Amino acid sequence: MLHHLSFAVSDIVRSATFYDAVLPTIGYVRVWAYETAVGYGSRGGEDKFAIKLRPRGVTIPGDGFHIAFSAPSQEAVGRFYKAALENGGTDNGGSGFHPEYGAKYFAAFVVDPDGYRIEAVLDEPV
Repeated sequence: MLHHLSFAVSDIVRSATFYDAVLPTIGYVRVWAYETAVGYGSRGGEDKFAIKLRPRGVTIPGDGFHIAFSAPSQEAVGRFYKAALENGGTDNGGSGFHPEYGAKYFAAFVVDPDGYRIEAVLDEPV
């Protein structure tokens, strides 16, 4: 359904450092970069997620908003979580099985340096 999504960020270097560390753990890489924006996607592909500098202020959506990135394995979800915490992210629900979302819902929930709620998820069929 979605073609791509972008986040406004207050510090492009800080955010790019965070996403450059976090997204490769689940198979996504930087696919383009400009002075005020960076795009991420599958190697050799187009961007599906971008960060864009908005130095005059960033408004983070409320509690009901988050983005969930697909992960290829439970190990990748764990690497995502670890990389996020090591690069300026904060915990927002831990890493592991989350049966409240489904019997096989394995995810890591974090908050990025700007305050966006993000997740890496592997939702294997039951």
